[in-house]
Amino acid sequence: MVSIQTRSPQKFTVGDTWLADFTADEVEVIRHACELAEPLYAGQVALTGTPLLQHALGAASILVGMNMDIETIVATLLHAIPDYLDDWASRLESDFGHNVMALVQGISRTEQIRQFSEIPRPDKKNKKKDDHAQQLESLRKMLLAMVGDIRVVLIKLAERAQTMRCLSGADIEQQRTIAQETKNLFAPLANRLGVWQIKWELEDLSVRYLEPELYKKIAGLLDERRIDREQYIAEVIGQLRSAMQQAGIQAEVTGRPKHIYSIINKMKRKQLDFDELYDVRAVRILVQDVQDCYAALGIVQALWVPIASEFDDYIAHPKSNNYRSLHTAVIGPRGLAVEIQIRTQEMHHHSELGVAAHWRYKEGGKSDAKLDEKIVWLRQILEWKEDIAEQSDMQEQFRNELFHDQVYVLTPQGKVIALPSGATPVDFAYTLHSNLGHRTRGAKVDGSIVPLTYPLQNGQRVEILTVKQGGPSLDWANPALGYLQSPSARAKVRAWFKNLHLDEHVAQGRLQLDRELHRLGITSVNQEKLAQRLRYNKLEDLLAALGRNEVTLRRIALAIQAECPTRPLDIIKSAVVRPADKPLDEPHIMITGLGRQTTRLAKCCNPAPPQAIIGYLTRDRGITIHRQDCA
Repeated sequence: MVSIQTRSPQKFTVGDTWLADFTADEVEVIRHACELAEPLYAGQVALTGTPLLQHALGAASILVGMNMDIETIVATLLHAIPDYLDDWASRLESDFGHNVMALVQGISRTEQIRQFSEIPRPDKKNKKKDDHAQQLESLRKMLLAMVGDIRVVLIKLAERAQTMRCLSGADIEQQRTIAQETKNLFAPLANRLGVWQIKWELEDLSVRYLEPELYKKIAGLLDERRIDREQYIAEVIGQLRSAMQQAGIQAEVTGRPKHIYSIINKMKRKQLDFDELYDVRAVRILVQDVQDCYAALGIVQALWVPIASEFDDYIAHPKSNNYRSLHTAVIGPRGLAVEIQIRTQEMHHHSELGVAAHWRYKEGGKSDAKLDEKIVWLRQILEWKEDIAEQSDMQEQFRNELFHDQVYVLTPQGKVIALPSGATPVDFAYTLHSNLGHRTRGAKVDGSIVPLTYPLQNGQRVEILTVKQGGPSLDWANPALGYLQSPSARAKVRAWFKNLHLDEHVAQGRLQLDRELHRLGITSVNQEKLAQRLRYNKLEDLLAALGRNEVTLRRIALAIQAECPTRPLDIIKSAVVRPADKPLDEPHIMITGLGRQTTRLAKCCNPAPPQAIIGYLTRDRGITIHRQDCA
């Protein structure tokens, strides 16, 4: 054992492996961190009632086991410092450097969203049954968006694992609250980052407190048959080792522990009894390279009959968290089903530690280009799917999305809202409801009044100040003024102004359409079909657009001619002709299709579109136009 002695009488004793990978200088930094934390944490306890320093040391030991760097370990030890030291930022930057200070700052920022992770499930009659899952996904995305360094998330996962290990010391209500929060937020994060070592532990411990009776039942069944199962697994391992050796494949074959949460989840999902599960008995084969993975698979399937429905190739098609392995189930010795996983040592290392396997920061936090690329990739996680049902195209989706294109903020009730980067309070209001956006007059962010052009940041709580009646400002639709970043919100503002004088625009448009029909000499046209030809849903929309000068009369004329293929001349030629019996002093009217033939409108009936007309040819006055029903 190794003891770290501070200036106080207390000693912090840790295992040899705790410090094995750290230099003497790094061990001194850890000692200094403990020395700083000890008086500040004195008398303080974690959520479970465990002394705070003991809790921090436990979380740090988990991260040491994940091969994390000295900065991560120190930040974990000091994660609660902001609650107990006023000038903590300057003190940490002075004593431990900017990176440690930034990590602690990131941990502190993520605390504000913890209270929102226990979202009530919708009742069965609620039409918005997906809201619960969507909100949980948004919470996870917001947590990732709020951190500038992925190590913050790894620290939070380790700290939560330590909390769950000691949760038995909390009261029952607190146990359920913390377990639900762990299941909703932290376990899915561990899964998404591929930190399976922590994922399984968080899931198992969560179900232990959320479904204690079922947990005890499954644990009991596993324990009852443990000896038989271990003997059977030993038999399978022996046969596999012998077969691999004969084939010249260097392989490590071991039994694989089956996690209670996974068993319960599969029983529920597939509606199976405990005895019907294939993977209660499980074996893992670790080989040197990918070629050996498939060679080993061939040996397994030659030894025993494979269960076709239980094969997955995650090497050819990795999961979204880059998990790679071959999974198969076979009818093994004695006719019992057994699950077998085959992977390389490198794949196994990644599957156990996930992203942490790639994050060994040394020399003041410097990292190489490949590590930087992994940082960028991790911060591109935008799409969250069911953790069980992975899709083959998820990897491509992750690469194509840019994390910085989104900002996540909270409503006063704690609902997470996703907005485009640079979004303002007005964008936020319009995202919630168009009417709220129209009535917006001010905004508060985290309790403070801000300008309507204020760019929102991840994790902020936004409250909109409104008036009972009123509308938006036309300035909001101007991108140069910075009120709105969202094109859809600007479209809503423009739509409001379009509808403001709708009746006037419709009346003006109707007048213009009638004039155009009159000019063209069209007496009858289906105006609803005319609107549809011009791609308007209804005639009123066409008239309003015409009244706002959004559509030209030339387009109207072309559409009319397409809608009315019969030429006006044909109508005139079929008209009854008789001498005019009444003098006319109406100005000459031109009708399309009559060339230079003079026409006049008869005053006796004053024909006008869309009335049916008839023409009377006279010797000296051309054609006189009457209504067809004119006596």
